[in-house]
Amino acid sequence: MTAPLSLLHQDDHLVAVHKPAGLLVHRSALARGEREFLLQRLRDQLGCRVYPVHRLDRPTSGAIVFALDPETAASLQAAFAARRVEKRYLAVVRGLGPQHERLDYPLRAEEGRRPKAEMPAMTAMTEVRRLDSVELPVQVDRYPQSRYSLMEARPQTGRRHQIRRHLSRRGYPIIGDAKHGKGNHNRFFAEHLECPRLLLAAVGLAFDHPVSGRRLDLCCPLDACMTRLFERFGWSGHLPAPRHPDRPSVMP
Repeated sequence: MTAPLSLLHQDDHLVAVHKPAGLLVHRSALARGEREFLLQRLRDQLGCRVYPVHRLDRPTSGAIVFALDPETAASLQAAFAARRVEKRYLAVVRGLGPQHERLDYPLRAEEGRRPKAEMPAMTAMTEVRRLDSVELPVQVDRYPQSRYSLMEARPQTGRRHQIRRHLSRRGYPIIGDAKHGKGNHNRFFAEHLECPRLLLAAVGLAFDHPVSGRRLDLCCPLDACMTRLFERFGWSGHLPAPRHPDRPSVMP
């Protein structure tokens, strides 16, 4: 039996939930052969219709919001489109990431009928900050030691795979990223550190409630895989604190 989804917040107009890594949000062209989707699981768990207002990539875990009525859905979609929603992510990357930097690399759409080179370049900005790092006495690449960093990412725009592509282009690919990462490091984490997934999690969302106007600051804990890794690397102080669904949440 599938475990119930963990709710981060619920009221009469919207619900925020912790999306597990590897789960598609809803049916799409990418959903060939898939039978389980976050939208259907949440609908069945709550016993009512839910409306998607934004997205998380399939391999990314963390906080995602659904509306419970069409009017709230429209308001939240407008807030995301107008960049009035603050988003905070944690990522584990290869190398010693930058202490604090604004990544401003235009991105072209990766999917479509036209070749990528013919797609228009769209503005994309991500604020990144190194929270911690670790050096392991293991040769994974060409050096006798291997360095990894814990990065905080705050995307200012919402392009597809933006954080993954920006960090990879800067030279610090996210561990577990099959498309933009490094296979040898991905395999090392999967085989020796029990982390066979993309190490990117949406841990915070902050926005004005579309009905009450009250500021909602939602904090999402990490899943077991990333939590164990943080503890192993000595990064426990950066673990997002879990919140009770019925209590106000505050982003760290």
